[in-house]
Amino acid sequence: MGLLSFLRGAGAKVLGKKEDIKEADRAELIREHVKRYGFLVEDLQFSLNGERLTLSGKVDTLEIKNRIIVAAGNIEGISEVEDLLEVKNPPEGAKPQEQFYTVQKGDTLSKIAKQFYGNANKYPVIFEANKPMLKDPDLIYPGQMLVIPALKE
Repeated sequence: MGLLSFLRGAGAKVLGKKEDIKEADRAELIREHVKRYGFLVEDLQFSLNGERLTLSGKVDTLEIKNRIIVAAGNIEGISEVEDLLEVKNPPEGAKPQEQFYTVQKGDTLSKIAKQFYGNANKYPVIFEANKPMLKDPDLIYPGQMLVIPALKE
């Protein structure tokens, strides 16, 4: 749970012009955008206040929770996502946590993999963790937030 910052001017063009659409309708557009990815959630709620999106509801796993956050936050016009999502099946033991990373100018998935894992050839791990939001490992953009999973041993 917490507040994550996103680059407001980057991301999927889902919302249209702010003055043209009411906030409740904009929240519904975001819900439909996230729903297309097929995440299984219980009672997922979207509340929009300006550029801050609040997410609440219950998700099965931490991985699904993080993917919903990046799918909703990587929308043009969203600068903050408040995470109130509850994980129904939290990880047991000391499982390493996933991280978030904001893509910088000049980044590639290989460069990010080298930074986090020490091995550029581990880029498919990051790509898979961000599917279905990412369709191609070569198509990332500055300001986009990615999930960086812990490497499984």
